[in-house]
Amino acid sequence: MIDVVIKIKIEKLKKIMIDAHKLFGNIDIYLFDQILKNRFLQGSKILDVGCGGGRNLVYFLQNGFDVFGIDQNPDAIEQVKYLAQNLAPDLSIENFLTSSAENMPFKDDYFDLVICSAVLHFAQSEEHFYTMFNEMWRVLKKGGMFFSRLASTIGIEDKVQLIGDRRYLIPDGSERFLVDEKMLIDLTEKIGGTFLEPIKTTNVQNLRCMTTWVICKTK
Repeated sequence: MIDVVIKIKIEKLKKIMIDAHKLFGNIDIYLFDQILKNRFLQGSKILDVGCGGGRNLVYFLQNGFDVFGIDQNPDAIEQVKYLAQNLAPDLSIENFLTSSAENMPFKDDYFDLVICSAVLHFAQSEEHFYTMFNEMWRVLKKGGMFFSRLASTIGIEDKVQLIGDRRYLIPDGSERFLVDEKMLIDLTEKIGGTFLEPIKTTNVQNLRCMTTWVICKTK
């Protein structure tokens, strides 16, 4: 009898997991947290910078948001167009473009949300980092949200090796542009942004640290 109950519970759990994947895809857990907090109004304009195949866009495509995405990889853009055609057939596939983050073909103050997940830590220098960030900030409306996940030194300061210009060799063997808490706080203040969440960092077995930076454009 106990075995039967366990099997039923396992099957129910599997169904919940399948349903959740249909609703949200392989979404970044910290972006999912913002959805749970009702941060986004239906119909808002959303841009995913470095969207890849659209892992963070499934929920938005299925729920009436005006979704845009850019990526430097044309194959990724073809994938996200296919995803959009299936989940939001009324949305123009011209919203998804092959483009760099440094020079995007959008008007100033255009988007309510800019998503930038695992992009900024590929900056080649501080100048490159600020060029990418300033372009994303340019297209964000006043009152809009900027959501970013990026690698940082936070929590592994003694385990990273500086190569130069904020690029580091990190314990997982890769080279990344790394921010720290002071840099994010100073930059947020400089641009007139407001923190919507405290800076949160996940330490992955001391191999790398990923920081969540969520701010509102208030000026």
